[in-house]
Amino acid sequence: MSNPRAPRVHLVIGPAGSGKSSVARLIAERSGAAYLDKDTACTRLTEALLAAAGTDPAERDHNPYYRSVVMDLEYATLLDLAGDNLRLGRPVVLDAPFGRYFDDPDYLVTVADRHGWPPGTECVVVRVTVDKETARARVRARGYARDTSKLADWDAFWDKASRAECRWTGARHLELDNSADGINMGAVVRAL
Repeated sequence: MSNPRAPRVHLVIGPAGSGKSSVARLIAERSGAAYLDKDTACTRLTEALLAAAGTDPAERDHNPYYRSVVMDLEYATLLDLAGDNLRLGRPVVLDAPFGRYFDDPDYLVTVADRHGWPPGTECVVVRVTVDKETARARVRARGYARDTSKLADWDAFWDKASRAECRWTGARHLELDNSADGINMGAVVRAL
């Protein structure tokens, strides 16, 4: 049975440590959407590909093979999974940084076409922000090997991540501050 309303996709973006996963999970829970996390969908395969290529399976930021081959495969996989759900009329929440693609204003139009999203799919971009030190503390606390290079030169990582501007058109854009005091989850629910 088809859904008479076009489905909605929330793209929850933000730098490491911003709390985008917490926000994305809450949106998915409250909206009954499929929750698709790039790390969950891709990490095992990504690490295997990096190891098979003879590179450090935990290094992403400074790994030319990851950046030129694997990263685009991760996002294509995530966006295909989104398309599968959207075609069933199910809303989707995507949890991924997407920073590499921010400069392309037509990114969402291209993605929708390439990955078979239904016509009229509503896109909502939720950018989660946080202060530099809170983000660093969160990244340090989670203890992922893939964050080693970020923490080794946090100032450079944060400067680049905090200056990145999402230029996507064709979407509603929301910005949510997830500072040390935490985000007002009620405000998130009311906004969405």
